[in-house]
Amino acid sequence: MTTPSSAQHVGTALVTGATSGLGAEFARQLASAGHNLILVARDRARLESVAESLRSAFGVHVEVLGADLTNPEQRATVEERLASTEHPVSYLVNNAGYGLAQEFEKNSVDDEERMLEILATVPMRLSHAALGGMLARGSGTILTVASIAGGAPLGMYAAAKTWPLSFSRWANAHYRHRGVTFSAVAPGFVRTEFHARLGIERSDMAPKWMWLNADFVVRSALRAAARGRGLSVPSIRYKLVWALMKVAQPLILVAVARSSRAESAKVAG
Repeated sequence: MTTPSSAQHVGTALVTGATSGLGAEFARQLASAGHNLILVARDRARLESVAESLRSAFGVHVEVLGADLTNPEQRATVEERLASTEHPVSYLVNNAGYGLAQEFEKNSVDDEERMLEILATVPMRLSHAALGGMLARGSGTILTVASIAGGAPLGMYAAAKTWPLSFSRWANAHYRHRGVTFSAVAPGFVRTEFHARLGIERSDMAPKWMWLNADFVVRSALRAAARGRGLSVPSIRYKLVWALMKVAQPLILVAVARSSRAESAKVAG
């Protein structure tokens, strides 16, 4: 276990959505490895609490940036920090995100647009802000949290999550020879606050065997990025699911259509 006295600082990592779940776990594991941190989220009070615990546990320097990443002015402060040459960011984790509980037609288009922005536009902008300095230094890592849902036609959230999957694989092939690794992690169901915020019980979403622990997902993602992989799917079970999804996409579309027709018939009846 890394202690404050034994930590060897290896660079600065910026993590978005760092107050809980995967974001907090990325911050913890990166701090344990010796990274100084910049934590970004909307709730500054919670960020300060997380930052203090990391400083105490690992002896690293932790900056706090309270920002709503869908607000252009607040996002600009994060982009400026990523582009700064003073204490430059060597590791970016695009983790911030959320889902919507209702079906596409029941949400306002503004709510859908904000979700698309946080899941695709924001990581694109932050990655662009960080990339120039990383290329100039000849090193850096940009890791984006995607989802295994991005591999199947399963609604707006899944559609938004296809962006980091496609972009990270392309960018990794394009920039890796210049020292910058892009990597997307595509987990399945993870034990975090994500579903509770949607008002959904875990037992209603999937059986117990499908749920992964946040520490395992983060450890797998960091290891894959360190090995230069453009995409990682944590756990054997989800690697199998991923492979099956690629083969079964037409069947998934049929199943979704049938389910929708059945639901419509119930409503009409």
